[in-house]
Amino acid sequence: MSIKLKCLSHTPLRGLNDPGADVVAEVDAVLAKSRAEVEAFDPELIIIFAPDHYNGLFYDLMPPFVIATAAESVGDYQTMLGSLSIPKDLALDLARHILNSDLDIAISHRLQVDHGCTQTLEEVTGSLTRYPVIPIIINSVAPPFGPYRRVRKLGEAVGQFIAKLDKRVLILGTGGLSHEPPVPLLAGAPDEIANFLIAGRNPTPEFRAARQARTIATGKVFGTAECDLTPLNPEWDLNFMNLLIHGQLEKIDQFEIEEISKAAGRSTHEIRTWVAAFAAIAAAGGYTARQDYYRPINEWIAGYGVISAESN
Repeated sequence: MSIKLKCLSHTPLRGLNDPGADVVAEVDAVLAKSRAEVEAFDPELIIIFAPDHYNGLFYDLMPPFVIATAAESVGDYQTMLGSLSIPKDLALDLARHILNSDLDIAISHRLQVDHGCTQTLEEVTGSLTRYPVIPIIINSVAPPFGPYRRVRKLGEAVGQFIAKLDKRVLILGTGGLSHEPPVPLLAGAPDEIANFLIAGRNPTPEFRAARQARTIATGKVFGTAECDLTPLNPEWDLNFMNLLIHGQLEKIDQFEIEEISKAAGRSTHEIRTWVAAFAAIAAAGGYTARQDYYRPINEWIAGYGVISAESN
């Protein structure tokens, strides 16, 4: 058994509302390095913890955790369309293990996944299908949310399962860091928006294009006086990354939902995927971690960070 971990911020605005060429080159370089490391590791299995942004999961049934035995990319924000290569029987074995660990997880045999899952998969592998992958979606944008200790326990259960496999496993976490794109809330939403949040699957191309245009427009003013969304918070981001790097996961159990939303933005809760990823590698036998990159990038509405780790 050998385990590597990569946690990366994702952004729907990469390639659509970019910062200066020097910053783009920095990010391209760190992603190229990450991809080379993944190629050298040649994983036999990838487990990716990812959020959804009202593309596959809606309030008609919004589970906190979902594991997919089959999944299709919706191809939003310039990501690839197509099926992921999911080993169905192994995904079901993992689901049974999680349930036997006294954790509730939903199972999807036909999940739609968006850029929150596929962008990072593409960036570190160049494909949706190069390696077998099991996606685990953690609700990160649709309140109410469960406590962070539940996310840690999910990761621990996954790590215990991985530890029994005689495989090279890559764990991916994708999302955050400080982050507040224009994602609507159900509470107080007008009927049209509420209906979308409740049952908005398979929108028309025109609806998807309008949604993308709103996000791009926000990126152009984010971080200025024209934008009333929560600004990026580099101090918060770096403190959180340090907790992961130094294995202080128990401190994350104390995170308060509303405090994070106010300090770093409502979509910062995508860090739940990073928490699960690190809990998994910790439970599989411990790890050594490093920070590869960090920069707050207003144009991408993201504190953009990359952390790597490997099992001890």
